[in-house]
Amino acid sequence: MRVVVSGTSQGIGLAIAQEFLAAGHDVLGYDVLDAAIVHPRYQHRKADIRDVERQAEDDPNILVCNAGTLDEETALDVNLIGTMHFAEQFVSCPSLRSILFVASASARNGAEFPRYVASKAGIVGYMKNLALSVASRGITCNSISPGGVVTPANDHILKSDELYAQVKAETLLGKWAEAQEIAELAYFLTVRNRSITGEDILIDNGEMLKSNFIW
Repeated sequence: MRVVVSGTSQGIGLAIAQEFLAAGHDVLGYDVLDAAIVHPRYQHRKADIRDVERQAEDDPNILVCNAGTLDEETALDVNLIGTMHFAEQFVSCPSLRSILFVASASARNGAEFPRYVASKAGIVGYMKNLALSVASRGITCNSISPGGVVTPANDHILKSDELYAQVKAETLLGKWAEAQEIAELAYFLTVRNRSITGEDILIDNGEMLKSNFIW
């Protein structure tokens, strides 16, 4: 199948692109950074998702909207408006069968910075709206909301024994997810799944559930 993924030069997007390539699919990746993948089935376009214009020959079966930023000043513009623009470039493609967004556990609990939280919550709402509009074409549309993930964006935590111990203690399983785990879930939701749509799937090692019961 033909797969379009945004934000493929590092972290979750890189892991997702590699997962599809390993399974024999063709991947077109977008990123503001240079390509991090050298593979005969991989094509890279260096671009900001806010500016992407679909080329006439592009007709993906799967669309993964992953690119985003932690920068508070641009979070709403990039993560929400940019993601919507990117998705809308491909949603009319006749071969499309599945759309996936990468949101955040912050969209549910409000943790992290306000514009980042709002941008990710907006993605979940937009995903549900889009799921309604593409259902008649048999297209599934979902989102993944990761909690803590081992990626370069979190290096300041991962390189501090004290901070990393604190964040792991906030989860039930005492760990963060690897980017590969998010990629495997992305693959299932877009390739294997035919009946889940309009859903936001939480993958946070039980952080949202953790609580202290007082009686």
